Amino acid sequence: MDRLAGLRKGPKQGINGEAGAVVQAKKIALYVIVVFVLYTIITSPARAADLVQVGFEGVSSAAQGVGDFMSELVK
Repeated sequence: MDRLAGLRKGPKQGINGEAGAVVQAKKIALYVIVVFVLYTIITSPARAADLVQVGFEGVSSAAQGVGDFMSELVK
């Protein structure tokens, strides 16, 4: 009967609560990343702007490559 009670808790908790712990760990990791990004922006805004620019250039380059690939497929 106890096993059925554990199954009724739902998909996020499971029998031993492992899935709930994973969700909690993901939340903590997200908070740590957000705090790190804010700290980086506050302490070195010029470096943070450079990193964002490099990121956008990378995305733009990747999009250009995909566009070139699709153009060659059509030919």
